[in-house]
Amino acid sequence: MLTPMNTEALDAGTTRRWGVLVVEDDSRARAFFEASVQRSPHLFWLGSAGTVQEALTWLAQTATIPDVLLVDLGMPDGSGLDVIREAVARFPGCEPLVISVFGDEENVLSSIEAGAVGYIHKDAAPEDIAQTIVEMKAGASPISPMIARRVLAKYRSLQLAGAPTAVAAIEAAADSAAPSLLSAREHEVLTLIARGFSYAEIARLKGLSVHTVQTHIKNLYGKLAVHSKSEAVFEATRLGLLSHPG
Repeated sequence: MLTPMNTEALDAGTTRRWGVLVVEDDSRARAFFEASVQRSPHLFWLGSAGTVQEALTWLAQTATIPDVLLVDLGMPDGSGLDVIREAVARFPGCEPLVISVFGDEENVLSSIEAGAVGYIHKDAAPEDIAQTIVEMKAGASPISPMIARRVLAKYRSLQLAGAPTAVAAIEAAADSAAPSLLSAREHEVLTLIARGFSYAEIARLKGLSVHTVQTHIKNLYGKLAVHSKSEAVFEATRLGLLSHPG
């Protein structure tokens, strides 16, 4: 059932906030996304839909332009791709962000072709989805590293078939998105990890608790789709987030 739309008005002179519509059939995921959006001073909650039809009805009837569409692809009555196409057709300024369990090339490429600005695998979804949305509105194109690798592999196969322009375009997009993958604090923590500092030393240097440092590390592990310090340093270096050692 479609949740009520938040039509909260912004006072004149306040910082611009972005309205977020969520299309997700899992009630726990919807609640998680709503809580994250509601905590952010940069976002406000428009509502959520649990089916494609509810989302299409909302888009047809709304008087409020959604700035962000957070959408799953696997819906009980169809595909989130239909919602993406309708949203960007009606509201060209709307930026869709896919969060899905589907990580295959066909779904990723279809989402991009439909108008998605980012694609995050649910297994690598950040704990603070609101920050990812804010970074996207600032120009980032969030994409899970494992998704990016699969897409690049697909385009490299196209290159072998004689489509070098397409490969250059997707690699350039991946390169431009990489620096914004981690938050500034996560990047600082990762840099210190790469230099060999312990959690306690990082906490002391940055004036943080060890628990907070561990939280940042957990978040960056999720974004990089890795499970250890060495993997994090290797993957971040490969993505251009860290300088090569030495």
